[in-house]
Amino acid sequence: MTAGGLAISAAQRDALCRWLDHLRAVKGAAENTLAAYGRDVGQFLDFLSHHHGGQEGLSALLTLGQAELRAFMAHLHARDVAPRSVARKLSAVKGFLAFVADQQGSDATPALSARGPKYRRKLPRPLAEEAARAIIDVVGDQAAEDWIAARDMAIVTLLYGSGLRISEALGLTGAAHPLPATLRILGKGGKERLVPTLPATVQAVARYAALCPFDLGPQEPLFRGARGGPLNPRLVQKVMEQARLQMGLPASATPHALRHSFATHLLSAGGDLRAIQELLGHASLSTTQAYTAVDAARLMEVYEKAHPRARHG
Repeated sequence: MTAGGLAISAAQRDALCRWLDHLRAVKGAAENTLAAYGRDVGQFLDFLSHHHGGQEGLSALLTLGQAELRAFMAHLHARDVAPRSVARKLSAVKGFLAFVADQQGSDATPALSARGPKYRRKLPRPLAEEAARAIIDVVGDQAAEDWIAARDMAIVTLLYGSGLRISEALGLTGAAHPLPATLRILGKGGKERLVPTLPATVQAVARYAALCPFDLGPQEPLFRGARGGPLNPRLVQKVMEQARLQMGLPASATPHALRHSFATHLLSAGGDLRAIQELLGHASLSTTQAYTAVDAARLMEVYEKAHPRARHG
């Protein structure tokens, strides 16, 4: 049977659906994550059908070894898929194969031992502390209407002051106002975390709420578009883009860069890596550890500029 243009047998397709349902119900995976996993594993199953000369049932998945996974990676490489994306796809495939093996009482170790490609992890690109503070003021001066200017300023203050993702900030409802000392945030995968709010953030949101012409009911979105509907994240990106151009900052100065700046500046001030992991809602400490590389790079830059031996060779 062909599913969505892919040659996948009914048994394999059903197993994929069960795995995604399991991730949704037990792991609390987000719908965007599930959609990506479905595409990645679907691509692998389609590849297997062509690689083996026809569609196969579940039993074929239980006998896979490193050779098939390496062939899949070579197939992706030949199509110029980036190593980082290949590694992500392989991770999804391994998760699926482990699930199927567990369901069938089999051992997936031979396939799971296949190693993905090495790639350089992209380092976060935070703003300098002065730029992060300045961009908040610049954002607040852009809109013609006072309430929209206050809204934009409140959002970027939240992103930098509490390290929120843009989706998390725009997911807040009127029940969050007035902001408490700590916010309960529902992050990726339905994972809850507590994040602190600075007095400046509380004041910025309060000013926006006082000027907003729409009713900010407990169940209604806190941040509204010009016509009263939920605010589109693209508008926040556009506001940051305009401020970036005005200030002469690089293209990396995006709303998400404010979250990176929050983490990097906390680390620079002596913040504990585990605590920062909790504040950001990272599932793995290795994700948070990328900020130590950023901080080290910044320290080396300062050293090279300031140390007499570095300056005079």
